[in-house]
Amino acid sequence: MLAVMTRDRLGMMTAAARDYGDAARLRVGHKTLYFFNHPDYAKHILADNAANYHKGIGLVHARRALGDGLLTSEGELWRKQRTVIQPAFQSKRIAAQAPVIAQEGARLIDRLRAYEGGPPVDVVQEMTGLTLGVLGHALLDADLGAYGGIGAAFGAVQDQAMFELETLSAVPRWVPLPRQIRFRHARRQLESIVDQLVARRGTTTDRDDVLSRLIVSTAAETDPRIGRTRLRDELVTLLLAGHETTASTLSWTLHLLDKHPVVRQKLRAEAVEVLGDRLPGVADLAKLRYTTMVLEEVMRMYPPVWLLPRKALADDEVGAYRVPAGADVVVSPFTLHRHPDFWPSPQSFQPERFDPRHPAARPRYAYIPFGAGPRFCVGNHLGMMEATLVIAMLVRDLRLATVPGHEVTPEPMLSLRVRGGLPMTVHKAE
Repeated sequence: MLAVMTRDRLGMMTAAARDYGDAARLRVGHKTLYFFNHPDYAKHILADNAANYHKGIGLVHARRALGDGLLTSEGELWRKQRTVIQPAFQSKRIAAQAPVIAQEGARLIDRLRAYEGGPPVDVVQEMTGLTLGVLGHALLDADLGAYGGIGAAFGAVQDQAMFELETLSAVPRWVPLPRQIRFRHARRQLESIVDQLVARRGTTTDRDDVLSRLIVSTAAETDPRIGRTRLRDELVTLLLAGHETTASTLSWTLHLLDKHPVVRQKLRAEAVEVLGDRLPGVADLAKLRYTTMVLEEVMRMYPPVWLLPRKALADDEVGAYRVPAGADVVVSPFTLHRHPDFWPSPQSFQPERFDPRHPAARPRYAYIPFGAGPRFCVGNHLGMMEATLVIAMLVRDLRLATVPGHEVTPEPMLSLRVRGGLPMTVHKAE
């Protein structure tokens, strides 16, 4: 089973849900995974009894690559990190970032227009550039585009994190495998970028963005070395998680819109009616209802967080199933979002599932694209606003078409990204 997980992680989860139903024990190497695929079970593990479940297989091993940032930390350290960063994601502060998103979206469209009638452009790379631009200006008051190769560096770090999962951290980091060499170089590059960001900010504390909050928080550590390590870990994690998931969602959206021209035309009609030819603002979000429905359906089919691994601290019962202390427990939004009991025709792309005028009678935890419970994604509102405004602008102004013959397949890394990029040709909107 370990070889299957390495080769086809989504296939393993999908087969488990198909063959064993809502609960199963899976052998993965020397590990046994307790796999749960029902909204009631997800609610129990992620929310009702969340205190009994720490981050599990995968994220524990990813810590060797990512350090102790918000994604991988636990206990008091995690609570401290969440308390520090949470105020920067309050609704009013996120709403104030709409102009930043609109400006970055306009720059993206200008870049893409240069490809009209020309060779394909890698949409994943372009969406990564966009989301890094938004993240830098919105949360760090910095131009991340000034740091060349940052997207590739994050790719190497994420590859190493998944390698740690596949090998269960059995391979020493000093072994000179090509991916480990790339990772060490990438990690040094990212730490250098963090040091430069901090040096430019200096000791200024009169700003209330994420960077300033982290500088103040980590400076309070009694051991300066611990403070520097914490700051680097938290910023690297924030930069990775803050851009990767939204870039993946935008890429999947453009691909699915190309495959479903009726949906694309309907979405464009809404964007033209709501926005006209101006830049969008936060007030437009409530009017872009169909755009929101499309994005919600994209995240149903390709949830940015495809796996939620946990480790049971004490014995528990999930439904009728006993979970022993120390057990590795997994909930997969990818399979949960395709559960046929809650999603009719789950393989079909149907944005109307999320029409607020006709709400479906499905359990709350049948749909968890941003996770659930105390570790619900802190940046979900920023990511959703960014995706909504940018997609509306893109579809209004341009039509992107997947290169014929290019196989588009999901790659389940820390987020569910498009494997090998997404080449698309650029055309005027029609």
